[in-house]
Amino acid sequence: MTGCRGSMTVGRRAPLALEGKGQDRLCLGRITDRHHELNRERRRRPGRTAPAARKECTMGSEMLSDTTKDFSLVLGGPLYQFLLRVGLVRPPLDRVASRIIIITLFAWLPLLLLTALGGRLTGGVKIPFLYDVEAHCRLLISLPLLIGAEAIIHRRMRMMILQFVERQIIKPSTLPKFEVVIASALRLRNSPVIELGLLALVFGAASFWLKGVLAVQSDTWYAAVTAGTKVLAPAGYWYEYVSLPIAQFIALRWYFRLFIWSRLLWQVSRLDLQLVPSHPDSCCGLGFLGGNAFALGPFLMAHSVLLSGFMANRILYEGTRLPDYRIEILAVALLLYLVALGPICVFAPRLLRQRLHGLNTYGPLASEYVIGFEKKWMEGPRPKDEPLVGSGDIQSLADLSNSFAVVQNVRPFPFGREAIIAVAVFTVLPILPLTLTMFSLQELVARLVHVVL
Repeated sequence: MTGCRGSMTVGRRAPLALEGKGQDRLCLGRITDRHHELNRERRRRPGRTAPAARKECTMGSEMLSDTTKDFSLVLGGPLYQFLLRVGLVRPPLDRVASRIIIITLFAWLPLLLLTALGGRLTGGVKIPFLYDVEAHCRLLISLPLLIGAEAIIHRRMRMMILQFVERQIIKPSTLPKFEVVIASALRLRNSPVIELGLLALVFGAASFWLKGVLAVQSDTWYAAVTAGTKVLAPAGYWYEYVSLPIAQFIALRWYFRLFIWSRLLWQVSRLDLQLVPSHPDSCCGLGFLGGNAFALGPFLMAHSVLLSGFMANRILYEGTRLPDYRIEILAVALLLYLVALGPICVFAPRLLRQRLHGLNTYGPLASEYVIGFEKKWMEGPRPKDEPLVGSGDIQSLADLSNSFAVVQNVRPFPFGREAIIAVAVFTVLPILPLTLTMFSLQELVARLVHVVL
């Protein structure tokens, strides 16, 4: 076999040497070798075999402590320990359906009984209990969604933590620092002081929340307007001091958990990460973080349900219209996008740097290869002992082109169009039924038929 300045092989192909002008010699085999080496950069280090790289990945996962392997945003804290004691949780997080049913009925069923006894179940006031859309959205839809979200988020975020190691983004040398970050997050999660503070906050703000923010300016099943002030009915006391605090405490607890998650991701983004710009997920290996939007689906939808109930009561009983709330809808949509996608945007600076590094690495390599390719196949006589059809040079050129395209298309954020659409669906879906307040169902069907046909 012939080569340039020594023998060199690429795969099973013979080395490709060509004469340039004067005494210049360029070896396409050497360039192709470099291209394959860059493509393997994620899985192996220079001078190490592929089996050694796989062994290193396995050892990295095995070196993780059990605490890190079992990471969870949900397990731990006073509420979790209380639910364990009363049997509403079976480790790690079983009996989700039982928790949803029991907690929801504890918050909602007494209201049904008290309003029935007080004559405010189906009449007697402007907004009877059964016709209070906002209360039912809060207690029968939003609250179960927040409770049920625990199981989904527990599984999905644990998988995301493990992906940092399994994809070798966290190198063995960085594992100790990674474990410190995880341990710090778990200490915050288990803090009894913070959960007790959240509990005190919801009880202290319950009266303000009910009489101010949520108040509809008319007689309702929970309160009557007397001399310009609201007087709570028996059901109103349960609603103010039991039902609302339960729903608000679970929501605030989730906000705190998501703060822990955001802090954890920010700390991880500052570690020495092994990011590869040619990774096919177009996110240097961080594409799995886009699953954050799907993991938070029930949590996001719970907030959209709350907004829908808020608007429904005012549309039905105060004569407002859905377009009057476009600012509120936009504000909630922006909030949900921030909650779902904001935490993972901390990796954006790293992705932009890796894209620039990849372009600076692959750009000269691509130029060197295509110049050699042009000289060999386009300028002067072609090699007689190597036909163009079936030549490995063509495949190498295509591989190099694909790799460069991947580097060039590295996203500035570790999520794609699917995550953006998912958050939009979670936001809009609960609001769609309110469009029926703008026109009848028959008119809506007629308009849809007109658009489609």
